[in-house]
Amino acid sequence: MRGIVEAVSQRRGHHFSKLPGMWITLLAGLGVEGDGHAGTTVQHRSRVARDPTQPNLRQVHLLHRELLEELETKGFAVGPGQIGENILTRGVDLLGLPADSVLCIGDAARVRVTGLRNPCIQLDRFMPGLMAATLDRDEQGGLIRKAGIMAVVLQGGVVRPGDAIEVVLPPEPHRRLLPV
Repeated sequence: MRGIVEAVSQRRGHHFSKLPGMWITLLAGLGVEGDGHAGTTVQHRSRVARDPTQPNLRQVHLLHRELLEELETKGFAVGPGQIGENILTRGVDLLGLPADSVLCIGDAARVRVTGLRNPCIQLDRFMPGLMAATLDRDEQGGLIRKAGIMAVVLQGGVVRPGDAIEVVLPPEPHRRLLPV
């Protein structure tokens, strides 16, 4: 499976939206250089309040462009970085990846997929109704979270729009993605 990086975003401090740029630098074991969510331990305020020693499984947020296109048909105009993603992708079924898949991005960067982003009330604060628009139900009634995936940086590197993404699946048996 191959895809492409459409946009990259980062922002210092703890903000919901991130700022699109020409590149981001991924740092092994930390996340996106200069981003408020970079670190070896949890950086999301609600998680820090519960246990600040937890490992940071949310160093990089990846979102598929296809979701933004779907949201547009529902009346939500969302641009790159606006819902907090660091890397906007196209052509990779992010939500269908098994846990521990490795994404090889550009010339050097490698990230390991840790789980799903759990949509939260901040989506509704950004645009009323957006949280519900990023959720769905499967045929058995199970909740489908469509707000992207989270990853940790295995190998650092610069990531730019236009960079190729190659997916390396983990050994079987595959584990489905769960919220992290």
